[in-house]
Amino acid sequence: MPRRRKQRRPPVPSRSFAEEWEPIITTKKRRRRRRLTTTTETLTSPPLPTLSSDIVAEILCRLPVQHLLKLRCICKSWKALISDNKFIEKHLIMSKASRDRHHLTIYPRINSHDLELWDSIIPTVFSSTMSSSTVKQTRLWCPNVFNNFVYLCSCDGILCFTIMYRSVLLWNPSIRRFYIYPPLPIKDERRESVYSFGYDHFTQSYKIVAVTNFRAKRKNEVRVYTLGMDSWRRIKDLPYSDFIIRPGVFVSGTITWLVYDATITSKHFIISLDFENESYQKLLLPNVETDTCMLGVLRDFLCISASTDMFVDVWIMKEFGNKESWTKLYQVPYCTGVQGLYPRHKALYISNDDQLLMIFRDSRQSKLGVYDFKSGTFNMSKLESFNSDYMDPEVYVESLISPCS
Repeated sequence: MPRRRKQRRPPVPSRSFAEEWEPIITTKKRRRRRRLTTTTETLTSPPLPTLSSDIVAEILCRLPVQHLLKLRCICKSWKALISDNKFIEKHLIMSKASRDRHHLTIYPRINSHDLELWDSIIPTVFSSTMSSSTVKQTRLWCPNVFNNFVYLCSCDGILCFTIMYRSVLLWNPSIRRFYIYPPLPIKDERRESVYSFGYDHFTQSYKIVAVTNFRAKRKNEVRVYTLGMDSWRRIKDLPYSDFIIRPGVFVSGTITWLVYDATITSKHFIISLDFENESYQKLLLPNVETDTCMLGVLRDFLCISASTDMFVDVWIMKEFGNKESWTKLYQVPYCTGVQGLYPRHKALYISNDDQLLMIFRDSRQSKLGVYDFKSGTFNMSKLESFNSDYMDPEVYVESLISPCS
């Protein structure tokens, strides 16, 4: 039989290069078209919601100063907002209402040529006495010009230093800015000056008050420096001839001093300078049974701490200028380790739960203590880094206010 030939399959027509890659190219085009469509939809979608400038200001004014100093670098608008005077005023109001923004600064009263300033947040002082732990402290940065200062007072976060009874320096430790003001225009070297600091609500300006005592003339000259005016201005002399030992406290729009009249009444009394009309007023102390008194401010009220043999009576003047408004807020009994050792006491701060921070001192040593009014207990604070036996504490609040003119 003849062999059958195998039938050959018809040749498959060859596909061109374009036909062979067409499915892949088509797929890539579809993907690219899909991405372009998605991108176009994204670009045309409504923008994300943004906060108004008022809400941003409300949020930022509740932050501590150290955070705000960093946030100024975020953008120009935030820098302008944080530097605005209205924002600074609102932030100060928030700081005064917050216990976490109140600080206690402590400095030694010996070896002042090597100045040290130690800072603690008020809540850490109260919590340390409850847990029997030490108070955490931070050493503040201080320029060398702070050496040889004599006294310290504060207002709205600015510390006012009297340096060698001759010059004055303002410093805001929260923003680390300070300014040395020009000396008084007095040529007589036989004089001593003490400086106080406060805010004039009538002119909306900060003022330095210098009381200069001339022992030979038996008088106290008073000069006022308004920040931004760049000059000292003399006003009426203080109606008191003896030397003002300590700076006055700022309360209710006045600078108020506690003075001692040894020639007439042999008792303490109070002299206040009203910023609005630059007039003086003499105020009587409450009915205390001692001459060992310390002047201060508690919850924006004028305060007197009167030390007797058994108690420390803490008084506040609820209506400034009205003697009848003196109210005894606390009567702190002497406790073990305190009685007989610390004849001078001063109330520094009251917490929201009626705990009173006080300083106890005599000519040899000082100690911090917290008295719990509800439980009647008393606890002494242990400082972490402060080594001096004699100290002078001052309470100040965080602020963005500049100490410069």
